[in-house]
Amino acid sequence: MGSFRVIPKELKEQILSRIKNDGVSVTQASKDHGVSSKTIYNWLNQGLDKAPSYREFARLRKQNQDLLAIIGQLTVETKKLKKNRVYEKAY
Repeated sequence: MGSFRVIPKELKEQILSRIKNDGVSVTQASKDHGVSSKTIYNWLNQGLDKAPSYREFARLRKQNQDLLAIIGQLTVETKKLKKNRVYEKAY
């Protein structure tokens, strides 16, 4: 069984900030600070009635990254097509 210890408010805020702002995973933060991942998930879900849950936030972040990748790919393809069209008109 794990031991119970009080975690200072400053450490809790630092851990949550790293997860929310720096993209550190809960597992990594747990290992780095010696706090169980279950405890961190509880912190993330406390008092967040109006805000999206951590899981929802992570899902949205992933979706955003995927959409940005698609936009980048489409931009490259559009530039290639425009370049080919200009080349074909010249010859």
